[in-house]
Amino acid sequence: MTGSRHHRSMRGSLAGAMSFAALALSAALTPVLAGDLRVAAPLAAEGQMGARFLPLGIGKSIVIDLPRDIKDVLVADPKIANAVVRSAQRAYIIGAAVGQTNIVFFDASGQQIAAYDIAVTRDLNGIRTALKQMMPNAEIRVEGLGDGVMLSGWVSSPVEAQQAGELAARLAGGADKTVNSIAVRGRDQVMLKVTVAEVQRDIIKQLGIDLSASLNYGTTAVTFNNANPFTAFGRNLVAGNGLQGSFGSTPSVTATLRAMESAGVVRTLAEPNLTAISGESATFLAGGEFPVPAGYSCDPATHVCTTQISFKKFGIALNFTPVVLTEGRISLRVMTEVSELSNDNSITLSQAVTNNTVNSLTIPSIKVRRAETTLEIPSGGAMAMAGLIHEQTKQAINGLPGLSQLPVLGTLFRSRDFVNRNTELMVLVTPFIVRAVAQKDLSRPDDGFADASDPQADLLGNINRIYGAPRRTEPGRGYRGNYGFITD
Repeated sequence: MTGSRHHRSMRGSLAGAMSFAALALSAALTPVLAGDLRVAAPLAAEGQMGARFLPLGIGKSIVIDLPRDIKDVLVADPKIANAVVRSAQRAYIIGAAVGQTNIVFFDASGQQIAAYDIAVTRDLNGIRTALKQMMPNAEIRVEGLGDGVMLSGWVSSPVEAQQAGELAARLAGGADKTVNSIAVRGRDQVMLKVTVAEVQRDIIKQLGIDLSASLNYGTTAVTFNNANPFTAFGRNLVAGNGLQGSFGSTPSVTATLRAMESAGVVRTLAEPNLTAISGESATFLAGGEFPVPAGYSCDPATHVCTTQISFKKFGIALNFTPVVLTEGRISLRVMTEVSELSNDNSITLSQAVTNNTVNSLTIPSIKVRRAETTLEIPSGGAMAMAGLIHEQTKQAINGLPGLSQLPVLGTLFRSRDFVNRNTELMVLVTPFIVRAVAQKDLSRPDDGFADASDPQADLLGNINRIYGAPRRTEPGRGYRGNYGFITD
């Protein structure tokens, strides 16, 4: 009897426990009605109230210790993660597939013990180990992002950030599965100093004789005219230089001697300096813009046409993109240009207007010296990006066919135009890795500038005083070449 009653009591307790567990699980899965006595716990923004985010790798597990005994476990998607309870207060959570789910633990009274938002991603330990071995001084964090990875943290140069992204992409299965958010700590700044030096020498010689003659015989008049142009240089320089003589009266002969000799030298020196962050581009232009006709627009009502104007840039231009590599080496993509207006190859446009008048417009040409390349150079090192020695000789002889070929007398029937042009051009590039300096360590071109007083301007003709503030001791500096104060 006693054993039978004990047996029935155990069966009743087991049945009551099973029905209570079923009731607790049903209460956890079904919505709470308005008339229910128990009040459901409010939901937080990320899911269950007090839910902790828990990242897991595929095939990895984590041990969870809970403060109270576990009665029920709710797993939203067992295909992504599963929970195994081995003791009353310990559970094992195992990642099965890539995805997100949540797991909630309940006690015997149906109260929530803990909740976890599970994010199962690929195993990232291999990527972390490879990045640590490759860049031991970098601080790179690797996090799962769906079936891919996301990199964050800091590195010392853009090259290391690129290498980390390439390594993670190879281990993750492709660049489309990698998000590289690595920042560069203390990005280097590069100052580029470009020196463009050019010397151009021109020698022009023009010599020619124009003959004109008039012969009258009765009622017959014969006129002879021989004009020999200068075509080598492209334009006549001797319009104002001429020697004219007339011979005879009945048959009159007029000879005009035109001669010109010109020698000139042009020196161009430009030293643009520009600073940019490693990996970014910088552009510099010191010059101007000149107008160029770009077409005509006419009003159909008034039949009045106006000229459309566009502007072309000229001057000293510099564009470069530096990338600081390891060991202080710099990879540079440089484009430098020095251009100026020139009358050579200029064109003149003419437009007829009312009252039989013609408007003419002369458009100059642009002489350009341009160099563009990509090079690698250490900080403070110089390299000749472009070196050019150009020599050009032009010579043209124009004259009357036949007579201009005579040995001595042929000089009277021809002109000679000779042009010799020598150009030497050098472009030097010097990059520096620089840091910011205090304002007190910098000087301006107008430091110490002072206008001249009235007695100095009226009696001595000075327009400004000597540069430099009085009673100011400048630190000793070493200079090469001619230097001194600016005076007028």
